[in-house]
Amino acid sequence: MSDPLIIDARGHRCPVPTLKLRRALERLEPGGLVRLTADDPMAKVDVPHFAAQGGHQLLEQVEADGAVSFLVQKA
Repeated sequence: MSDPLIIDARGHRCPVPTLKLRRALERLEPGGLVRLTADDPMAKVDVPHFAAQGGHQLLEQVEADGAVSFLVQKA
């Protein structure tokens, strides 16, 4: 597996973190990875929903220091 594309969406509110994730996934080949970090509490709902709806796989969701980090694999 290659290194994930890193997206820092801290300081942005819904829907910006999910939009940044969508744009990042559009640039990747299937199987590519994106690590998104966000501090908007709604991201904990929006990102997993977006990933599932698009057929992408949420590999990891970790909370630390007031932010949540998601590792998403493109379908």
